[in-house]
Amino acid sequence: MARKEICTICIALILIMLAAPAVSASKDPLTDLKSAISSFDDPHMDADDLAFYLATHDFDAKPRGSYVEVGIGEKICKLTPNGSAPGLCTIAF
Repeated sequence: MARKEICTICIALILIMLAAPAVSASKDPLTDLKSAISSFDDPHMDADDLAFYLATHDFDAKPRGSYVEVGIGEKICKLTPNGSAPGLCTIAF
């Protein structure tokens, strides 16, 4: 292959990789939250651990004793760690 063809292919691949995250990104923060908490189980996770995990995933999470408050737009969700149940926590509004 000629150098020009290789450069064209590389540029096309870079543009595709840059466009992929924008296409797959969710516009619904609640969907993003549900995805984050259902991604794995941790029976030893407490409210502080859960708040830290959510904060590192760009959620406005604050531990409040045995549960975590998460701001989703104008709503406040109450997340309680699940223990041995599937997912990390349950969500209440």
